[in-house]
Amino acid sequence: MGNIQRGLSAVLVAGALAGCGASGGASGSAAEKSAGSGAASSPEATPSASGVTLGAKGSACELPVTFQTAARWKAEAVEAPKDATDDALGSLLRQGPVTGVCEIDAKPAGHIGFLRVYRGEPGSADARTVLKGFLAAEKGVSEERYKTFTAGGTTGVEVSYRVKVELLDEVKTERALAVVTPGGPVVLHLGGLDDEEHKAMLPAFDLAERTLRVTG
Repeated sequence: MGNIQRGLSAVLVAGALAGCGASGGASGSAAEKSAGSGAASSPEATPSASGVTLGAKGSACELPVTFQTAARWKAEAVEAPKDATDDALGSLLRQGPVTGVCEIDAKPAGHIGFLRVYRGEPGSADARTVLKGFLAAEKGVSEERYKTFTAGGTTGVEVSYRVKVELLDEVKTERALAVVTPGGPVVLHLGGLDDEEHKAMLPAFDLAERTLRVTG
């Protein structure tokens, strides 16, 4: 599992978040809603009712993008403590080229999982390179399937993949997408407790992808 998955769990226990166990993204096409080898395809996703627009100034998480969250999902900013003694905690929030800055909890909507947002520093890397770096920082990844998408005039890249969770001795599907903004790359990641929860939360990921807009 990636640093953010282990790190956020530890942070939550310590009560150090400003605001999950499993990490977690999804394509809008039926073909991309396959859970991968050894897992059944998900049923056609029911469009998710929208909640709030996240990312704008004054929202729970201020970002260089905006997107709509699913109804009843709760967003909270993630901040590493500024005390120098907690530098290790900050490193736990990083995964490859990006750092976790926001998580949107599905529990209020009846699911077990999070849609997480990561940010990176401005640079020359494109969205695919950012995603590859993101996955390279996570152990047990296989069956990666990349594709491009366009939303609000912005082209990004998404990936569906399988990951082995050593602690639970199981393999499950996760998804992520990336866009590059003037303020740095942004990654949205959807996991879930297991494949069933992941499939149930796919409409929320699709909603975020469809409504994604670069703002800065």
